[in-house]
Amino acid sequence: MDLNNIVSQLENTNEEETEKLLLQYNRENSHTFSFDQTEESLRIKLCQGVLSVLGRQVQPSCQKTCLETLRILSRDKRVLGPVATREGMLILGGLARLNPGEEGDENQKNGLEDTQSEEEERVVVEALKCLCNVVYNSPAAQQVCVDVQLAHGLCAILHTARTWHHEVGLFTLRLVFLLSALRPDVRGVFRRELHAVRLLTEVLEFTLDVSWVGPYEAAPPDPQALPMPAENNERTMEALKALFNLTLSDTGGEEDDHQFRIIAAILRHLLMLKTETEDKTEEAHSHAINLLNNLPVSCLDVLIDVPVQGGLEMYSGKNLDAIQMLIDFMAKRMDKQGSNYKEGLTPVLSLLTEGSRHHREIRRFIKAQVLPPLKDVKIRPEIGTTTRNKLVRLMTHVDMGVKQTAAEFLFVLCKESVDNLLKYTGYGNAAGLLVARGLLAGGRGETQYSDDEDSDTEEYKSAKPFINPITGHVEEPMPNPIEEMTEEQKEYEAQKLVNMFDKLSRQNVIRPMGVMPDGTLAPLEETLCDPPDDSGSDSD
Repeated sequence: MDLNNIVSQLENTNEEETEKLLLQYNRENSHTFSFDQTEESLRIKLCQGVLSVLGRQVQPSCQKTCLETLRILSRDKRVLGPVATREGMLILGGLARLNPGEEGDENQKNGLEDTQSEEEERVVVEALKCLCNVVYNSPAAQQVCVDVQLAHGLCAILHTARTWHHEVGLFTLRLVFLLSALRPDVRGVFRRELHAVRLLTEVLEFTLDVSWVGPYEAAPPDPQALPMPAENNERTMEALKALFNLTLSDTGGEEDDHQFRIIAAILRHLLMLKTETEDKTEEAHSHAINLLNNLPVSCLDVLIDVPVQGGLEMYSGKNLDAIQMLIDFMAKRMDKQGSNYKEGLTPVLSLLTEGSRHHREIRRFIKAQVLPPLKDVKIRPEIGTTTRNKLVRLMTHVDMGVKQTAAEFLFVLCKESVDNLLKYTGYGNAAGLLVARGLLAGGRGETQYSDDEDSDTEEYKSAKPFINPITGHVEEPMPNPIEEMTEEQKEYEAQKLVNMFDKLSRQNVIRPMGVMPDGTLAPLEETLCDPPDDSGSDSD
């Protein structure tokens, strides 16, 4: 249908004709996501015309059709000028029942309780969808949201979570997520003024049907219960994403600590749940892990302190079921072919690292599975299918973030002891971490750990003298290439090697380095010329 014809007719038709006209446009463009640039000015006029209709008193069916048209048009960020105005955003906010800028309005307090028909509910949903598109695509619209205090209307709707229809809740949460992601200043308003962290926590609690049996302990899911419905899972993930934004900076305080511990308990409950598909379960768990990374590490004890459910005696009575779910999640992400390790794997590695660093039982439990006592040391540590083999391979990954996170995880499991780390990885794989930490000369990291000792197996003890410390395994005896050389030949080859290194060094192809007394790398000439401090000696 000709767009010019639609625009011209829209100005001179009644409500019924307008609806028919736009219905046809919507049918033809429902799957259109790229638009003809030559018709840009016409689409801007269509936006203006649709907003004019929405600003009048028209029937819900006509409102819904107009909003569907506006949603299609809002996919093109170049035509959003008429919508990204105070007037345009107030129209959309009013239709979404957010009532921005209208303090004390009963609708704002009651949310959607006055929605009387399915048609009117569809109007609210379409208006929320439009707002999501417009806010995402238009910085000007984001600023208008700040000016008209859209956040206040959103939080008023969050108060009514128990009466939500699915799509109303879903797109309300998505709008909270988008606004808090794109505007850091609004993030602070949500958190400090509107107490959105508590509201979103209550949304999660209701959506996941959490039943409390202790201060920070949810009742375990019924093993016979059906998987979490897809709609509940969708709303859960949107709430988790919004909470992630709002907890990016920790303001501290006793009230926050209490709220964070409640969130940690809910996330533990979520980790024990399954959804209708394995992929959706993994996605929900991924969002839970991202949020757990934002919480203070002191709150992670909630994951293992569940007195009512009980725990394992060998781990001081702690319940490690949630930690096992995290280990399983890590293993799945490492096995995913072609996956983005930086986004998919590093969050869970970081979470397990910090949990292990600050909670002895978590570290011991993870180490028993990831770094069990060594027996077979004839194979290089990076070769094989065990979790340890996969993590050691990641220590030399091309992505610096992945490499550092994997190395740090193993280092913490080894209680930040260089000798213990080298035992499991070999010096070659660990060199990057040791350089970064200034530990090339050995020693320990700064964190203090418990004194529980690691016991070596008899197989490892017997093989230890023959292990190559660089590769971390027992190598087959290699023939000595200089065994049959004369002393003159050996001296000639040694001088030839020195000359080659000297040439490469002078041409700045390589730069010989040495290790300083503090374990850091420095140019070789500095390490050789730095005299020891013997000012207190009595030598002649």
